[in-house]
Amino acid sequence: LAEEARGEALVIQLDTPGGLMTSMGQITRAILNAKVPVVVYVAPRGARAASAGVFITYAAHIAAMAPATHMGAATPVTIGDRPSQGEEKREVDKAMKEKITSDAVANLQAMARRRGRNAEWAEKAVREAVSITEEEAVRLGVVELVAEDFGDLLRKLDGRAADTDLGSKVLRTARARVTDGAMDVTEQFLSLLSDPNIGFILMNLGILGIMVELYNPGAVLPGVVGGIALILGLASFAILQVNAAGLLLIAFAVLLFIADIKVPGHGVLTVGGVIAFIFGAVLLTERTAPVLAISIRLIVAMAALLAGFMFFAVGAGVRAQRAPARSGAIRLIGAIGVARSPLDPDGMVHVQGEMWSAVAVDGPIPDGQRVRVVGLDGLRVQVKPEPPTPA
Repeated sequence: LAEEARGEALVIQLDTPGGLMTSMGQITRAILNAKVPVVVYVAPRGARAASAGVFITYAAHIAAMAPATHMGAATPVTIGDRPSQGEEKREVDKAMKEKITSDAVANLQAMARRRGRNAEWAEKAVREAVSITEEEAVRLGVVELVAEDFGDLLRKLDGRAADTDLGSKVLRTARARVTDGAMDVTEQFLSLLSDPNIGFILMNLGILGIMVELYNPGAVLPGVVGGIALILGLASFAILQVNAAGLLLIAFAVLLFIADIKVPGHGVLTVGGVIAFIFGAVLLTERTAPVLAISIRLIVAMAALLAGFMFFAVGAGVRAQRAPARSGAIRLIGAIGVARSPLDPDGMVHVQGEMWSAVAVDGPIPDGQRVRVVGLDGLRVQVKPEPPTPA
């Protein structure tokens, strides 16, 4: 967008705990090959450029930070990194981590040399996960300047030179017109899906919707909404490259929930499902990387929600099993009706919107008399006269 508009520069305001190396690589390559100067500004106050944010900052033609910000801790973390079993497996994992770390160091140092920044600190940020404040970053040559706000940044950028693929360019930003390059609807949607907590909520709404549909077949809406939410949740986790064991445990939990709805087991299967669900949710994303981890509070809340619904559904099923069957004519016992013919003792009565063959048990009953059903005689109802309702 900045290149098409022939802008003076592109300013990226950065505040990130990190992200996937694949996404980071795409961003840094785009910055390194940009035809307009790219300025990365770590802001507002309290913001950070951690992990992948360090690489993005180093790729910029000019790097700046707001007061009370920090950057660092760029050690790469592999998704699905779990304690290894066996000495040989540990050695393989150690070698793989060293390989990934060395690659990250080389990448960051190459950008440091390209932009004239501190390559020694870059290595420490990756290997030792060190972090520094904005004042230290300027002193160590990691960033070029500290700016109080966006207006101050534009004033301090004015007159600085930036080397691009098209040659050196002196920035004229003091009176530059600022165009906000906000994300469009599609980008905002994809950004939302990339949040593991949002993906986890969507997946659980999907599971809950399907459970409601199974509990109350024919409701349709819960099943449709649940199916859409479940697909979006799985799409989110496909972006995040989740741990397969965690996903399998959650799938197993869902199977236990379905089994408890279809064949009520007094909640035993639900308890097992909740335990499997919690373990699966914890294993689902990388807990050593905060940006990729699902909130423990959210896991507990979703587990409690699913458990509450399941215990309600299972309890209703158990109560229904224990309740005496009431079908056909049995449900009419105690009901009030009207004789539609003289009963002496046989005749017809109208009860609960239906005509029934009836037999009078306490003598003849005239046509039109109110009657009460007191029992059954095969397919006939037994009735007695019902006293008129007091006025």
